Amino acid sequence: MTGVDLPMFRAISRCLDVLFVIAGGLLAHSMRFPAPIPFGDTQRLLIAFNCVLVLLLFPGFGAYETWRGKALAPVLARIAAAWVVVVATSLVLAFTLHRTDAVSRLWFGYSTLISGALIIATRCIMQLVLRFVRRRGMNARTVAIVGAPGFARTLLAHLEHAPQAGFKPVCVFDTSVEGPGAYGARLARLPVLTDLKAFATKVRDERVNEVWLALPLSEEHTIYRFTRTFRHDFVNLRFIPDVRSLSLFNHAIVDVVGLPTLNLSATPFSPPQMWPKLMFDRLFAALALFALAPLFVVLAVGIKLTSPGPVFFRQIRKGVDGQPFRIYKFRSMTVHKEQAGQITQATRNDSRVTKLGSFMRRTSLDELPQFLNVLLGQMSVVGPRPHAIEHDDLYKDQVYGYMHRYRIKPGITGWAQVNGYRGATTKVEKMEARVKFDLFYIQNWSFWFDVKIVFITIFKGFVGRNAF
Repeated sequence: MTGVDLPMFRAISRCLDVLFVIAGGLLAHSMRFPAPIPFGDTQRLLIAFNCVLVLLLFPGFGAYETWRGKALAPVLARIAAAWVVVVATSLVLAFTLHRTDAVSRLWFGYSTLISGALIIATRCIMQLVLRFVRRRGMNARTVAIVGAPGFARTLLAHLEHAPQAGFKPVCVFDTSVEGPGAYGARLARLPVLTDLKAFATKVRDERVNEVWLALPLSEEHTIYRFTRTFRHDFVNLRFIPDVRSLSLFNHAIVDVVGLPTLNLSATPFSPPQMWPKLMFDRLFAALALFALAPLFVVLAVGIKLTSPGPVFFRQIRKGVDGQPFRIYKFRSMTVHKEQAGQITQATRNDSRVTKLGSFMRRTSLDELPQFLNVLLGQMSVVGPRPHAIEHDDLYKDQVYGYMHRYRIKPGITGWAQVNGYRGATTKVEKMEARVKFDLFYIQNWSFWFDVKIVFITIFKGFVGRNAF
C-alpha cells in the first residue's frame, strides 16, 4: 500500500471485518435454528460486542497495517489470534452481564468459526491479489540503497527474487567512494551516485519512498549524516545492518527486557515456531516404534546370536546447544576397546563389523533405535546428524560453522544425508560439504522442508554407497 491508499485500505478492512462478524452470526443462526425462530436479544448483544471489539482490538494486533514484504503465514496467525481474543473478551462480557445462559453454545461456535474463516480468508485473498499486482510492477514503493557495492548487490538480489513485496530499487549510493560525480557507474542496471547532495536531490525530485541504509554497525557517523540530511523529508529511512561477517545465521531483531536486540549467533527459531516440528517428532517416533517393534525383536535376536555383547550401542553425543545425551544404535560391530580420546570410523571391509552389522549399516537399520531418542526429546526426526564428541573436537576448528549445527536438535536423517553425505568422513573437504548442507537446512528450515526430507529418506535415503 502506498501512503495515499493505505487509509482507504484500513477503512475498507474495518468495514469488511464488521460485516463478516454480522454475517457469521446470521449464517450460524440459520444453521442452528429453524426458520420461524427469531433472532434473540442476547445474540444481537454478542454480535454487537464482537463488532465493537474488532474495531478496538484488531488495530493493536497490527491487523490493519501494511503487509508489504512480510510473510503471509505469521500475519494470518496474528489475525487469528486477534479474533480469538475478541471472542474470549466477548464471552467474558456476556458472563459479566449474566447473559450466557441464553446463548446457544452451538450457535456461538458456528458464528465464531464462520466469522473467523471469512475474516482470515478475505485477508489471504487480498494479500494474494496484491502480490499478483506487485509482480507486474504496480503498487510498488521506490527504494534507494545506501552502502558498499557488495552488500548492495545482496539486497538487490533479494528484491529481484521477491517481486511480490512491491519494492522497486531506483539507485544506489556507494559509500566506499564518496566525492563529486553522479551517474558514472552502474550497478545491476541502476545508477550509482557518490555525491550526497546529488543523491538527496534525486530522492526528492523523484519522490523516492524509502532509503535503505545498508551499512555495517560501525558506520554510525554515516548513518547520522543520512538521517540528518533527510530529517525534513517524508521518506522512510530503514537501517539494514551489514553483519554478514559476524555469523552464519540470518539475523533477527528480538525484544530483550524491552530493548531491541540483534541476534548475531543464537538459537534461530523461537519455541512457538518449533511446535509443529516437536509434535511431528513425537507422533512420528511413537508410530515408528510401534510399527517397527517386530523388526526390533528380529534384529535384537540376530545381534545376540551372531556376536557376543549388548544389543544396543550407546555413545555420548551433543544435542541442541551442546547438551550431551546418550544416543542409541543397534550394535553392528564386535565389542572392542578404543584408546581414550580416539574414535576409529568404520571403513569398507572393516573386520570389526559383523555380517549382520554390515547389512544393518548399508540399510541404516542400525539407526532405528534413535526413535527412542526422538521420543525422549533428545533428537529430531530431521536435523543435522550428531557426530562423536571426538570428531566434534577435531573438526570444530577446521570447518567454519561446524558447531552452528548444534543450534537445533540433531536428527536421524537430514538434508546432507539425502544428498549423499552419509557414512565416514575421512577428509576435511567431505565434512565441509556436509556442514554446508546442514547450515543450508537450518537457514531455510520449515515444517514442509522436514516433510520433504522424510519422504526422500523413505524412498531413496536408507541405502547408500557411502554407508558401510
